[in-house]
Amino acid sequence: MTEITEVSRRDATSVDGVGDVHDARRASRPDDATIDAAGRAALDRPVVPLRHPLRWIAAALVLVVLLNFVETLFTNEQWGWPAVGKWLFSPAILTGLQLTLVATALSAVISFTGGIVVAIARLSRNPVLSGLAWGYVWLFRSVPLILVLVFLYNLGSLYPTIGVGIPFGPQFEVPTANVLGDLAIGVIGLSLSEIAYASEIVRAGVLAVDHGQHEAAQALGLPRRRQFVRVILPQALRSIVPAFVNQVVGLLKASSLLFYVSLLDLFGVVQNLSSTYPTDIIPLLVVATIWYLALTSAVSVVQYYVERWTARGSVRSLPPTPLQRLRAAVRRGTSGGARGASVGAQGGPGGAGRLDQAASAARSVASGTSTSNDRAIS
Repeated sequence: MTEITEVSRRDATSVDGVGDVHDARRASRPDDATIDAAGRAALDRPVVPLRHPLRWIAAALVLVVLLNFVETLFTNEQWGWPAVGKWLFSPAILTGLQLTLVATALSAVISFTGGIVVAIARLSRNPVLSGLAWGYVWLFRSVPLILVLVFLYNLGSLYPTIGVGIPFGPQFEVPTANVLGDLAIGVIGLSLSEIAYASEIVRAGVLAVDHGQHEAAQALGLPRRRQFVRVILPQALRSIVPAFVNQVVGLLKASSLLFYVSLLDLFGVVQNLSSTYPTDIIPLLVVATIWYLALTSAVSVVQYYVERWTARGSVRSLPPTPLQRLRAAVRRGTSGGARGASVGAQGGPGGAGRLDQAASAARSVASGTSTSNDRAIS
């Protein structure tokens, strides 16, 4: 009987203790007035952003220098903007521009195709092919492009005829001047130099593919040619495309050297017109600069979309295009304006609507705290 009495007393004491804890928790909970005061104090407290004085000073200095340069563009009459407008779309300039585009496009296609062939030969297990590919890359990476062009332009003096046939035997020969015109010399010279660089770009891209992809292609029983075309090269393009398009931009600028082999590209036409119209030298140089800027910008746009296309197998969702980003920004601006109007109707940024939101958030925090305490006690 005594033990039963002691147990009942202990149970009653524990129940009373739990009740006291709940009463104390209820007493410690903030009421609505306390929540409103805390929310109002949090809203009135200013948020001070992190200061970056050196960054703003550097930006101001750069902006001042840029504005001074822009001012000289409009105040210095030596730029000759009326003459720039006269020569920008002149027939001679457009003819040279067309020749620049043709030479660059042909050289880019030939150099990329030849670069793949030389890269495959460089990676071959055949020592002859690998050695010849290495020697080709070493030679044309060492010789300046202008030297290659001038050498090809004077090739007729060294070989009056060129032909194909049996070594030290009968050959089919034709005069060199009939085969190699000015455009052919320019394209061949540009391509020979660019193939050496393109082959290294392709080789680096192939080596960047994970070795497990090679093993997986071999496990499927694919022939080596099909392994390279269907498995290795598509993955290597993600590394090849940015570097090769950058090389195409360099090729576009290197085409200005065709002037030295009597090929009147864009730069060659500007040079000839400058000698004919010496008072328009600066405007003609500005015209050439504008067209080169336009061409490189167009190549950069193509590069962006090609990189986006080649990234389809490596990302879950493609990055948005600039047009899609613009539409999203306009949509966010429109929805933000509508949201601001609704907030203003509810009391403004510092009105009652925002206080009610802060109070509800404080209540949820308080209830979450009490729930966690209940779980800890139980």
